[in-house]
Amino acid sequence: MIEIRNVRESDLSAIAQLEEMCFSLPWNEDMLRTQLTDDHIFLAAADEDKVLGYVGVRCIFGECFMNNIAVHPDARRQHIGDALLTQLRRHAEAFLAESISLEVRASNSPAISLYAKHGYIEEGRRKNYYSKPREDAVIMTVRWQINE
Repeated sequence: MIEIRNVRESDLSAIAQLEEMCFSLPWNEDMLRTQLTDDHIFLAAADEDKVLGYVGVRCIFGECFMNNIAVHPDARRQHIGDALLTQLRRHAEAFLAESISLEVRASNSPAISLYAKHGYIEEGRRKNYYSKPREDAVIMTVRWQINE
C-alpha cells in the first residue's frame, strides 16, 4: 500500500538515488536536506520504507514553488504523481498558500499533461533554462482562493 507522507532524514539517500535516475543535474543528499525545513513541504510516496516518488516545494508569502518531483521509472503510470500532487495541494492550502508554480522541460509532455490535469496552466517560458540538454522551461502555475 502506497502512503504519501513527510520525507524523513532516512529517505534522503533513496531520494538522491532517484534524482540520479531521473535528472541530468541531480540534487545530492545535502541539497535535498535543505527541504527538511519549516518553509518547505517535502512529501514521499512510499511502499513500506521504499521511496517510489517525492515532491518538494518551498512556500513563502502565500506562494509555493516546486523544486523537484520524481517517480521511480519502475513505478510510473501507477498514479503516484497524481497522489503526490493531490497531497501537495492539501498541504499547501494548510500552509495558507494560494498557488504552486513550477518549471518543466518544454519537451516533457507527460509531465505537462499531468500538471494540466491538476489545474496548472502555462504562464510563460524561460529560454534555454535547462542544460544537459539545453532546453526551454515552461512555467506552470495552479491558483486557488483561501477559504478562511
